[in-house]
Amino acid sequence: MTRFFAHAKYDFIGVRKYAYAVTAAIIIPGLVFLLVRGLNYSIEFTGGTLLQISAKQVMDAGALRTALDHQGIHGAEIQQFGAANEYVIRARVAKAGSDANDTQATATEVGRALDSVLGKGNYVIQRTEAVGPKVGGELRQKAFLAIFLSFFAVLAYLAYRFEWRFGLAAVVATAHDILATIAFIGVMRLEVSLVVVGAVLSMVGYSLNDTIIIFDRVRENLRKHKKETFADILNRSINETLPRSILTHGTSLATLTALAIFGGEVIRPFALVMFFGVFTGTFSSIYIASPVLMAIEQRWPGPDARGARAPAQKSGAPAPATSGRKAPSLG
Repeated sequence: MTRFFAHAKYDFIGVRKYAYAVTAAIIIPGLVFLLVRGLNYSIEFTGGTLLQISAKQVMDAGALRTALDHQGIHGAEIQQFGAANEYVIRARVAKAGSDANDTQATATEVGRALDSVLGKGNYVIQRTEAVGPKVGGELRQKAFLAIFLSFFAVLAYLAYRFEWRFGLAAVVATAHDILATIAFIGVMRLEVSLVVVGAVLSMVGYSLNDTIIIFDRVRENLRKHKKETFADILNRSINETLPRSILTHGTSLATLTALAIFGGEVIRPFALVMFFGVFTGTFSSIYIASPVLMAIEQRWPGPDARGARAPAQKSGAPAPATSGRKAPSLG
């Protein structure tokens, strides 16, 4: 079988400063966008009206969305629900002088849009529900809490699986991924819904999986190559796992590209966020997590931090002599 990058010997640790510059170029402009414009929350977080309709025929969601825009309802969520002719619409009125959380006003404007697209008598509104701003605020808090608690879960797991230095490096890389993804959401003006929050949490898990695979190889190589410096071990581990990363992430990106193009309005935000998340997760596993682990070992050297306090040597350079003692287990 063909194995891409089977004999890779790239000096990833040596170019870490350039990677930091790339990270800053992505995150800083995105955070500026967020400070200026803020996030675009869906009605699930801000409050609004939910309507379930049953039409006599299959409806063109794009035509209905255009009609809703004409009625002053922008950014409405239209999802197929159950049968092919049943839909759920989440919307808020944005007309001047209107209460965005007025359920009756929203239902009236949605009805006018449905009349223009389907015609009167060709649909039935089966259910109307209001999502208050208080409920939306609680959902927003719980979404951020879920992301925040994931940091502690990751740190606890990696501290148990490896040691606290590895856990701290993984948490820093995860924080980088979340900041970069939120910056991406802000720049792209994507609507923050529960689907997008799910994409962010999925991205976190995907990135952590890649980081753990690299760190696991680091632990193995620390035992197998006792004469190499810590920087050389990191480079060796990244290069050895590179073929797996290229294949798995490449196939994931191909699938997400198809979802973003053909998935429709509902799934497209999820696909876009996941696409960027896979990209930045791969980047952070190589250029953030490993260099941060190197920096932590320089500041608080562990039992296997051979040469961590010395300047990073290029891969293949002779390592300083060691005492020849067996490297203690990290697990």
